[in-house]
Parts: sequence; structure tokens; C-alpha cells
Amino acid sequence: MLPAQLLPSCSILLLAGGRGQRMGGQDKGWVSWQGQALIEHMHQVVRPLTDQLIISCNRNQQRYQALADQLVTDPAEDYPGPLIGIIEALQIVHHSYLLVLPCDAPRIDRSLLQLLVSQAGPTPVMLHQGGHWQPLFSLIPASLLPQLTEQWHTGQRSPQRALLQLNARAIELPADDRRLGNFNAPEMLAQTLE
Repeated sequence: MLPAQLLPSCSILLLAGGRGQRMGGQDKGWVSWQGQALIEHMHQVVRPLTDQLIISCNRNQQRYQALADQLVTDPAEDYPGPLIGIIEALQIVHHSYLLVLPCDAPRIDRSLLQLLVSQAGPTPVMLHQGGHWQPLFSLIPASLLPQLTEQWHTGQRSPQRALLQLNARAIELPADDRRLGNFNAPEMLAQTLE
């Protein structure tokens, strides 16, 4: 296998800052699947692709720090959702784009990330699968930080609505594309790769 090349002009954010409510309150990034933590599966794919890997987390910072170049945390302790993690990461990006991914999609592959980045432009890019937007699989120009921050201050909490308001473009994926499958409940951890 050829060595991975850095994605052009791209920092990567792994979102691991949620409450893990559907996982019984566990820190989802450190839930084990197929012998590794979910965050470690993601790390193996994305680490070779960027020189700025950011993880958004609100607990277990020392463990996450070993995997990241930088960490961001929510400015409040009430777990306000992934949009604030995205905004916090955009404040420290070194590159023109931020590739946003959840910590719990271990089937993600390099080709899908390269497809997202290949569509870089002045507006966000979001995956769209089976009639549903996937805002936590997106590419966001760093230049949009002021607009996202303004939306946050006016009460917006939905990454999907925020990105659509910024004229996000879609990359269509078939409904049965398993690369976007994420692990939101304990019973899903019993699944195996096919």
C-alpha cells in the first residue's frame, strides 16, 4: 500500500465531546469495538492525512491528547452539542478547511475523505445519504467561522441547519453505504465488518 498523502489545506476534527447518553453515559470514543477503541479506529485512518488533527472532547483529555495535535473542549459544561465543538476547532485551524468527522464511524475510509476534500470550495460540503444529511461528515471552509459564530450567538445549535444556512453542497452516497455507519447504541457494537 502506498503511504498516505496529506489532504490539501485541511485540518481534521474528530468529535468526541458528547454525553454518550445512548451508550449509557460512556465516553463513546473509548468504547471498544473489534479490539480497539472507536477513536483508535478513526485515528488510524485520519492521522496520516493531516498535520493538524484536533479532537473535541469534554472528558478523558489526557487519553485523547495522546492521539491529537490539539484538543478543544466546550466552553460550557452543559454539553451544548457538536456545533460548538466545530466552532472551537475553527478558531485554531492552521489550514483553509476543516474536515469534520464523528469519533464513532470506524468503517470510514480514506477514499471517502478524499472525495469530501476534492469538493472544497467557498461553501461547506456535507455527505447526503438515503435522503438524509450527514452534517458530522462535512468539510467547512475556515473562512466561515464568523458566520457560524453569529449563528451560535443567535441560538442555532444544529450543525445541519447551520451548514445548510451557509449553502452547503451535497455529496450523494447510496443508502447502503456502510462507511457512514456509526455506533450510537451498545447493541451496535456486536456488529462485525463484512
